[in-house]
Amino acid sequence: MFWSADPERPRIWLMLAPMLAVVFLLFGGGLFFALIQSFGYLPLIGQTEFSLAAYVTVLRQSSFLASLLLTLYIATTSTVIATALAVTAALAIRATTRGRQALSFIFQFNLPIPHLVGAVAMADLLSQSGLLARLAAAFGLIDDPGQFPVLVFDRAGVGIIAEYVWKETAFIGVTVLAVLHAIGPEYEELARSLGANRWQRFRLVLLPLMLPGVLAASVIAFAFSFGAFEAPYLLGASYPQVLPVLAYKRYTAVDLAARAEAMALCVIITLVAGAAIVAYLHVSRRYLRREAD
Repeated sequence: MFWSADPERPRIWLMLAPMLAVVFLLFGGGLFFALIQSFGYLPLIGQTEFSLAAYVTVLRQSSFLASLLLTLYIATTSTVIATALAVTAALAIRATTRGRQALSFIFQFNLPIPHLVGAVAMADLLSQSGLLARLAAAFGLIDDPGQFPVLVFDRAGVGIIAEYVWKETAFIGVTVLAVLHAIGPEYEELARSLGANRWQRFRLVLLPLMLPGVLAASVIAFAFSFGAFEAPYLLGASYPQVLPVLAYKRYTAVDLAARAEAMALCVIITLVAGAAIVAYLHVSRRYLRREAD
């Protein structure tokens, strides 16, 4: 706590204060206004009474369940694939003795590229008029680019998942690389001297040490994928649509009364993302407590 006997604690809180103020004002303020509007408080259109009508309307719509399941499916699938690729790539880079810095740079080069640019690139690459379809036709794998599998604007969200995996693998991989660098080679060398093979060193030494960092990066990637708008808007099918796109369409509807439904969807997205973070904290604490025992 701020009044702890630790003399360093007040200084740490003071250093964090500017960042916490920005987070509180931007996120907390936005969440507060979204919450009151989701309860129907919209003075601009004469609605000043609080109610749950927007939530009832949203939850009764058949499109909501389809959108919720699609959003969970895309966020979970992309996070699992990206985490597996990131851990594999980080371990491979760590094991490299020559050119490690160059490999790390290539691995991270897409981090500053916006998701919007990545989504356009995926459309150019994976669509039936894209590069892969034309190459497949040129090499005789298919007779016409139109025969190429539908990988964007599809109900399975393949293009969206591919874009998230492309971006999240680098994000999670950077975290894993930092964790592996902090661990150092001493534990593995000790396990090797005791006769552990490569798989045993990974499963019994490296994995437990880097799991908290991997879980932290993964839950951030999941929360982002669950609430992201750009890629699903550009690469998704017209039905079902992920929850953020559904909220955007409600918010931009001609009928201003639909804004309460848009805000209700935003609050639901926030609750699900928050639940993922709480689950991560619960799992992490149980893991750390078990390791301490």
